Amino acid sequence: MGEATTIGSSVSEDPVGRGPAAASAGVGASRRPVVTLTAAAVVILLLDIVTKHIAVAQLSDRGPVDVIPGVLDLRLTRNSGAAFSLAGGATVVLSLVALAVIVVVVFTARRLRSVGWAIVLGALLGGALGNLTDRVFRAPGPLRGHVVDFVHLHHWPIFNAADSAIVCGGILAVVLSLLGIGLDGTRYGDSGEAVSGADSRGVAPVGGDDAVLRADPPADPAGRGGVGPGGP
Repeated sequence: MGEATTIGSSVSEDPVGRGPAAASAGVGASRRPVVTLTAAAVVILLLDIVTKHIAVAQLSDRGPVDVIPGVLDLRLTRNSGAAFSLAGGATVVLSLVALAVIVVVVFTARRLRSVGWAIVLGALLGGALGNLTDRVFRAPGPLRGHVVDFVHLHHWPIFNAADSAIVCGGILAVVLSLLGIGLDGTRYGDSGEAVSGADSRGVAPVGGDDAVLRADPPADPAGRGGVGPGGP
């Protein structure tokens, strides 16, 4: 009885016999996107803070600094609106929107399995945190602070590193959606193909996605029709 109980417990915990190594690998794979999201957000946030600090220190009270004449220059501005100087004067509303974006990203990360989508959400989170930091800590006051912008492409609004991260994240999100890749890392429609019929070895699924696979019985070359050795 003790042996039977032990066998039954092991089968119920690992029905396909993958063992602890496979289970550990699955946990690691599920954590990898979250680690990627966190790393991307931290890198973008630090990059945004450092570049803004340098811009304020080096570009205050001076004219534009040409990087590529006629194409790109650096000039310091204070923006009370959204990315690329849009919606000026709506600083409090935009601060609340940024907080909502951060909450959505954090909750979405719990079901994240795609590294690509992890980069998207990390870029959005880092960009939102970067500009929100300005709105909280810069003048004229909390949730009303003006965002530092300093990169000026001619014929394009002035922006910063956080704005660039948000736009790049949005573009990557569109690409992943067009490719049909979901947050869980699977392509749309793959689940239906994965459970249809037997595989190339004649093994068919039994009882749903997590059930044990059942192999077809071996052929009967002697033509005994299933009668054992002791039969007529």
